[in-house]
Amino acid sequence: MSDLTPLQKTLLDWFEENRRDLPWRKRYDPYEVWISEVILQQTQMDRGVQYIERFLERFPTMESLAEADEEEVLKLWEGLGYYARARNLMLAARQMVTEHGGAFPEDVQTARALPGVGRYTAGAVLSQAYNQEEPIVDANVERVLSRLFDVDAPIKSSQAQSFLWETARSLIPKGRAREFNQAIMEFGNLICGKKPSCMLCPLTDQCEAHYLGIVDHRPVPAERRPAVPVEVASGVLVHKGYIFIQKRPEDGVWPGLWEFPGGNVEKGETPAECVVREFMEELEWDVETAEKIAIIRHGYTTFKVTLSAFLLRFKDEHEGWPEPVLHAATEGQWVSFAELDKYTFPAGHRKLIDMIARDMRYAWFV
Repeated sequence: MSDLTPLQKTLLDWFEENRRDLPWRKRYDPYEVWISEVILQQTQMDRGVQYIERFLERFPTMESLAEADEEEVLKLWEGLGYYARARNLMLAARQMVTEHGGAFPEDVQTARALPGVGRYTAGAVLSQAYNQEEPIVDANVERVLSRLFDVDAPIKSSQAQSFLWETARSLIPKGRAREFNQAIMEFGNLICGKKPSCMLCPLTDQCEAHYLGIVDHRPVPAERRPAVPVEVASGVLVHKGYIFIQKRPEDGVWPGLWEFPGGNVEKGETPAECVVREFMEELEWDVETAEKIAIIRHGYTTFKVTLSAFLLRFKDEHEGWPEPVLHAATEGQWVSFAELDKYTFPAGHRKLIDMIARDMRYAWFV
């Protein structure tokens, strides 16, 4: 410990006293670390841990994930968003089984050649699972380093990122990458958060932003573009107690997920007119709106969706359950309301399902 800098020693000592009991820290198994790191991207820790435990219980090994059915993986992933991460997990697992003996590669360049494995994920797995001196820079590390060293460039700029990655690498104590990388991430999460707890911080005497009184101004945010508003309409078509859902194509938004058919409201039409038109264009079905169920608002990274949802019925009587002519989907199903839970839906449609389940107006088919 004598050759540690004060900054390194302080962070390592703090981590030793404050480390949380998290799933991947029991064994630092490379597979478990990898799964955990991917799930925690874009996900809060408390919520992410539940998904990690559930995912590892169902797919405890690289081989079990490589052999998994995509529908089941996506269902386990439902609610995390960014579904490309789940698909890349399966693709990478299959590649590691066929090319690397079912193990996560120990070479950083080989690791980064895997689907969905970038600079951060490679560094996170190699440093934690193999104790390699590879740096990691996530939002937590960005906050800590931008305040300690008063990084005055926008945090996502190439200038700032270059400095942060170089600094993160230089700070790793020899032979202590596993502990140190976790220490600085944990510190950024629990102490140096968006609302920093400077009164509890053991690094204030080494923090340039604290000395200058500008902690709340670091990191410097990137310029944010306003979210683009999008108005869409979807229809819950109920026929003889069953509901029609369709599976989205593999290209475009929400590939491979299930949905209630619908689309963008065009200029000059109402949401009710939109959903009737979409059913004719997508399925060649002549439907009419029975009533409006709800308006659901849901935000994404670059756009903000207003979803008008309608209960629909066929205009004409039909025997049995008609077969659609699919123009915008790869598969269609007539299912009971209870069976909807078996399918993976985008967040806005899952909100709609939950809303219907709570509304006594729809008890007749729920």
